[in-house]
Amino acid sequence: MMTTPWLSVIVPAHQGAVQLPQVLDALCASDLPRERWELIVVDDGSTDSTADIAAARADRVISLPGPPRGPAHARNRGVEAARGEWVVFIDADVVVHRGTLSGFAARIQADPTADAIFGAYDAAPPAPGFLSQYRNLLHRYVHLSSAGDAETFWTGCGAMRRSTVLSAGSFDERRYPRPQIEDIELGYRVRDRGARIVLDPAIQGAHLKRWTFWGGVRTDLFDRGIPWVRLLLERGKLARRANLNLKAGERLKAVAVAAALMLLLIAPLAGRRFGLLVIIGITLLSCVTLSNLPQLVWFARERSPWFALATVPMSIWYYLMSGTSVAIGLGLHVLDGRPQLRRTKSGNATNDEENTR
Repeated sequence: MMTTPWLSVIVPAHQGAVQLPQVLDALCASDLPRERWELIVVDDGSTDSTADIAAARADRVISLPGPPRGPAHARNRGVEAARGEWVVFIDADVVVHRGTLSGFAARIQADPTADAIFGAYDAAPPAPGFLSQYRNLLHRYVHLSSAGDAETFWTGCGAMRRSTVLSAGSFDERRYPRPQIEDIELGYRVRDRGARIVLDPAIQGAHLKRWTFWGGVRTDLFDRGIPWVRLLLERGKLARRANLNLKAGERLKAVAVAAALMLLLIAPLAGRRFGLLVIIGITLLSCVTLSNLPQLVWFARERSPWFALATVPMSIWYYLMSGTSVAIGLGLHVLDGRPQLRRTKSGNATNDEENTR
């Protein structure tokens, strides 16, 4: 007699033949008893051996015809097919630890008021090179420093009650047809309905992604920064203080970096004020760097002092990308004339334009 699993693990995959075996093998090696969870792989229009690899390991493989429609669409199909009370989302480039699923189970049982829980990347990203190590470790640091109740959700390694996903309307697959901020947007809608989201960095997985400079720029601007700014503007929350990447101090640092770089750019044209503008610009950048001292100490402890020192210009670049995202997002928001969302009495986000019809 087949028992009903408690957790449904959903892995959306596209062209995953290289990394998927490692990802699925790690899940299958989990210490949570197998009868307590099921594994669903959603093949999003792959043309390689993704489906065959998944079929050898998963309880169910959902093969979606091409062209690919993105992880939001794939996860929604997985949620529809899930039998568990909770759905656990694992990205196709995240290798869970042996205790990751049991960590979710323990946290769910210990915290019955939680409706969603997500974890963090571990401290041993396998991709070589400074940039990949820095990007993956920075993600971990942000989650470590923001543990507790959260405003958003993360599907790299996250779990949510299936009923919560469905009642919130699932992932917005029309707005996000490619990997962007579909999990963040769902998290906001879930919170609007009064659900509680918890960040527990003790629940971990290794991120396999190998970063490149231009790939990082594309991700920071077009897949995260600009879409996130536009979403916050629609929700009227761009200036609101929050955890993770939206802390008030982080916004101030982005402004300081933008001002510093502007001063350094115009300094050669300032004549006698050249020295003054350079001093002000360097002072602002120094203040931003000193404000990140806890982060630098953490990097030094995890890697080395030299590694920590090398992250300083990367942090400046990060704040520059953040400021650029805000500027472009604001401009696109004004040009589009997209109405602001507001909450109804039930907590749902409602379009102001729709309320006037």
